[in-house]
Amino acid sequence: MEILGSTFDDSVFEESRSRVSATLPEYEPKLCEPLWFCEDGNVEDPLEEQKALKFRGDLAYRRKQYQVALDEYVSCLSLVPAGNTSVKRDVLEGIARCCCHLGKKQEALNACQKLRTEVSNTCHLTCVLQLELSVHEHYRDLTNSISSLQQLCCLHPYHPWHWLNLAMSFQRLLESHRCPDRSSTEEEHDKQQGTNDILRLKTVMCLIRTRLLIEILRIQQFSFVLESSQKTLQDIEEALDALQPTEKMLQTVSEVMAEDLNPEKMREENQDGESLSGLYIKEFDERWWKKLHTKL
Repeated sequence: MEILGSTFDDSVFEESRSRVSATLPEYEPKLCEPLWFCEDGNVEDPLEEQKALKFRGDLAYRRKQYQVALDEYVSCLSLVPAGNTSVKRDVLEGIARCCCHLGKKQEALNACQKLRTEVSNTCHLTCVLQLELSVHEHYRDLTNSISSLQQLCCLHPYHPWHWLNLAMSFQRLLESHRCPDRSSTEEEHDKQQGTNDILRLKTVMCLIRTRLLIEILRIQQFSFVLESSQKTLQDIEEALDALQPTEKMLQTVSEVMAEDLNPEKMREENQDGESLSGLYIKEFDERWWKKLHTKL
């Protein structure tokens, strides 16, 4: 009598057929001499030529030979395949930085604009905004630097250092405005004073926002990071004392700038690496300034 499931197929015990082992080709890594990409020679492979041009551009930029680097980057860009967005972004950034150092501000901004067309997520957009900011700061263009920083604050509303940089930019813009000239008309005097009051309030707003964010973050900080945060908080207090805001102003600004500083909400609105498709980002004035200005 056979027990159900107790029988075996005889083929299980037969010797398996001898398998033919495939001989894999021996791996030979490619050996490159130092600075191999600097050798002059006819390169038939477009990919190899693209690599050589890119590396030569990087080396020239490191040596501060910005015109040489720019020429290499431009030649490289023409060889980058349309689908290779990663290398294309690197080369365009190199072009922008070279143009910036060579005094070609508009060409640098044009390269930044081309980079915007390749943006697909918030990380890419952050890099482009920071590149634009570096160009504006290089040329001491405070107005456009503030615009880039406001966009960064909208994209990363819980990043304290963007807010601090924005506060310092507003403060520099305020300091660059001279006191109303006594010979100016009453209308000009009032207009200038009104502009200064707005810049002063925006500086206070950004300093308060920075202070609130650092106070939240320093709970999880240790060592030199905590020391740096505490030093920044001291600097903020000194900056606020110099601006001499009223207690009512400080209270109102703190209330408005703390409305969205809920830990749960902060985690939910983390947009690092998020796709830009369908992503809605409120403008700076719409999200913070108009609300604060209305209350004051």
